[in-house]
Amino acid sequence: MRRREFITLIGGAAVWPLASRAQQPERVRRLGVLMPYAASDPQVQARIGALLQGLQQLGWSDGSKIKIDYRWSSGNEDDNRKNAAELVALAPDVIFASGSAGVGPMQRATRTIPIVFALVPDPVGAGYVDSLARPGGNITGFTSYDYGIGAKWLELLKEIAPSVTRVAVVRDPAITTGIGLWGAMQSVSPSFGVELRPVDVRDAGEIERALAAFARTKNGGLIATGSAATIRHRDLIISLAARHQLPAVYYDRYFAAAGGLISYGSNTVEEYRLAAGYIDRILKGEKPADLPVQVATKYELIINLKTAKTLGLTVPPALLARADEVIE
Repeated sequence: MRRREFITLIGGAAVWPLASRAQQPERVRRLGVLMPYAASDPQVQARIGALLQGLQQLGWSDGSKIKIDYRWSSGNEDDNRKNAAELVALAPDVIFASGSAGVGPMQRATRTIPIVFALVPDPVGAGYVDSLARPGGNITGFTSYDYGIGAKWLELLKEIAPSVTRVAVVRDPAITTGIGLWGAMQSVSPSFGVELRPVDVRDAGEIERALAAFARTKNGGLIATGSAATIRHRDLIISLAARHQLPAVYYDRYFAAAGGLISYGSNTVEEYRLAAGYIDRILKGEKPADLPVQVATKYELIINLKTAKTLGLTVPPALLARADEVIE
């Protein structure tokens, strides 16, 4: 072999690995999504749609630059634990978890994989983060409200139905939100002149029996607090409030849109869209411990006038004036 051919051969061999490395595709990142809801729920799909849209706008298209692994349940605690363990076994780059029913099992399953949450009230009190400004661990995200919102729900209920002296509080006692909101409302209920009665949302039969028994005494009202179980049974809860003539306040707009009397809370769909921003920042190298938990700054008051008329209630003009939306 002539010297020039030998040098050319060696030079080419040195270039091949460099060219090969240059042509290697960018590593596909992995996102785990833990949803303690039914996959077929249209309201939940609207939230997921907002999350995916937010990710796409930031350059993360599912199936190309990022692979998304979903795990769904219908609020079943055992399923949530199993799904959390399955997601951890997949070793994703980051995990998105919704609500206390999602974050609780996820935190127990891993203390190292970054977790971004949405729709979690009081994450400090629940023990998910050290503080809002400095989460301190592998978890951060977006909180809908603190437990003090329970006082606002009681205030709205008394404003639209002053005769209410007894309030059934629909809650999930298996999650921190259900326990925390119940305690917060109990502490202020005497100042509103009302007695509270807990109604657990573990199954439909239990809800029906509890509200039927509660409605046998007059001057009753209802407050539905947020949970995966409340979402699962929302149509039943709204229909039972109508059947038993119970003025009711709910935590999310879709309850009022579906026939509930009043809703007051943050925009849950928007929280999912915002969560995409934190997922993007973590995928680009930032740590959850350095990303402060963001608190909702706007709460929407929705009033269903048709339902008010059905209940024989006259909505005070001052309350109507404060409403962000009136459904007629």
